[in-house]
Amino acid sequence: MAPEETSVAEKKPRRSRRRKTAHLKMVPDSKSLREHLRERCREIAVTLDRSNPPSKDELEAISRKILADENQPEGFLGWIMVVLSSVFWEDQIKGIPHSRRLFLLPHCLKHAEGCPADYDEFGLACKTCGACSIADFRGAAEELGYKVLVAEGSPIVLKIIVSGHVDAIVGVACLNVLEKAIDKIMLAGIPCMAVPLLSSDCRNTSVDEDWVEQMVRVPHAEVQTQTNSYIHLMRKASTLFEHDVLESLVPRVRGGKSLAESNGQGVGGLDPLAATEAIAYDFLTAGGKYSRPFITMAVYDAVTGGAATKSDGDKVIEGWDDSILHAAMSIETFHKASLVHDDIEDGDAFRYGDDTLHQKYGIPTAINVGDYLVGMGYRLVSRNRKTLGAETAADILDTLADSHQRLSEGQGTELIWRDAKDKCLKPIDALKIYALKTAPAFEAAIMSGLRLAGPTDDFASPVRAFARNLGVAFQILNDLKDWEHDDENKRSLGADLLGGRPTVLLALALEGLKDSQREELVSLLADDCEKSTETRLLRARHLFFEAGVFEKAYRLVDKHQQKAEEIADSIEPESLRRLFYYLVDTVLDRTTEVKPTIDITHLSYEEVLPIVNR
Repeated sequence: MAPEETSVAEKKPRRSRRRKTAHLKMVPDSKSLREHLRERCREIAVTLDRSNPPSKDELEAISRKILADENQPEGFLGWIMVVLSSVFWEDQIKGIPHSRRLFLLPHCLKHAEGCPADYDEFGLACKTCGACSIADFRGAAEELGYKVLVAEGSPIVLKIIVSGHVDAIVGVACLNVLEKAIDKIMLAGIPCMAVPLLSSDCRNTSVDEDWVEQMVRVPHAEVQTQTNSYIHLMRKASTLFEHDVLESLVPRVRGGKSLAESNGQGVGGLDPLAATEAIAYDFLTAGGKYSRPFITMAVYDAVTGGAATKSDGDKVIEGWDDSILHAAMSIETFHKASLVHDDIEDGDAFRYGDDTLHQKYGIPTAINVGDYLVGMGYRLVSRNRKTLGAETAADILDTLADSHQRLSEGQGTELIWRDAKDKCLKPIDALKIYALKTAPAFEAAIMSGLRLAGPTDDFASPVRAFARNLGVAFQILNDLKDWEHDDENKRSLGADLLGGRPTVLLALALEGLKDSQREELVSLLADDCEKSTETRLLRARHLFFEAGVFEKAYRLVDKHQQKAEEIADSIEPESLRRLFYYLVDTVLDRTTEVKPTIDITHLSYEEVLPIVNR
């Protein structure tokens, strides 16, 4: 008799993501215990519903029960979750040819002394010299047709997956790396297996080599049940603004050349009438996460049956009318327009690793390009009114206009506060700005997807509340990253503070400090402050800790995340509810926290960076 299938799709309360996990990353000492626990995971995995990937909360609940039944310590939780996830996905891995799998290996398996390999943009360029196990693993995988990468972390892996080069990941990593990758990769429904390293020492570590060999040699075979995945939607969102696809979906009105075709002369080599269009198209293809088009398409798919998350989802999406894609693209053009204008207003010099548009072409031209992108966004919807239906097109345009107006109100409030002499700011005021600046984009992306599928009356209120809480929590996390020295987000520590932006962190500090400390903080923000940038930042950071700012901010994130999850709990259909959970887990991803420091007031900026980021 077949085991009874266990569904993990039931609605249930979800826990906050923020907690300490260092004590949950123990690895069972003996090989026999590891083998026994893996076998228990296999027994449980075959009873799970294979149509949807388990969420991180669901995976944790099952893993905790395994540990309790086996009378094993809580410290094995992280390890068990990785093993359970791996055996769950093994059947899906079988359905993917070896040539479409990526084998990921960590740097720390190499011999630290005497390794001849150099690093390139993708990681360690292994010389397969035979001095360590990396060469053995790599050779076996490449014989089977795998693509092999020696690198750390999920960003580069996710980029490779989304690019379409591979469809599954098998790898070796420490529990620290696997914890960071699990939300990004597993929750998207990307088939993945991993063998945890036996320690997280990062130098000359070891692994169960027979487990690695078994993982690499998982055969290619037909699979009975396909697990739903967002990968086809993610890929489509990332390709919409590739040069050739953009040109095909949205042909240039002026029919001019691209900047790349101007024979190295830039804008000067173009017809002046086509220059604005050329700059706009170039900026649209420059980069970004393209999360907004993904949201619109994924919402549309979720309420029309979820066919794009199936194994043939790419074919399903290719069958969509261009009007669906145009509506998704319109959200991104509005976002890109806001970036152009924000960069001018904030005086930012870089965007997508390149000079900002106003640095390249001057402020007047950049403003004009931003305005062009706004018009382009409206046109992408309005010109499909016959296909969409006049009422549907009008409703989507109204959603976009409302979002655009509220975003401008939020940005305007920020600018007025930034230029005011009175720097009094309450946390509630900062949160209102966030609700206006960040939430409307999420709301517009969701509501557009819903309206493409049909009437939205029943969704308007919960979606607005969900987007508001998601957007506010996202913006607070973005502010916190400003103090984590996150190179992907900011170029320097404390840029928001010195830029005079009204963040909730600043508001919490002004509220929580004593009068003398508050006066000192305000003086550090003054344009005529004579102290060096480094001193101002270090002293402000110290005052933030004095006021408990970072801990309070994380609690605010928890509060808004919990509210967003409570709203998601009540959403129907189930496929849309799962998407909302996925958005919460990925948009509010947090893998690091701002850490307390020792007394750093006497140190230089260069001396303190290793301390605050260790």
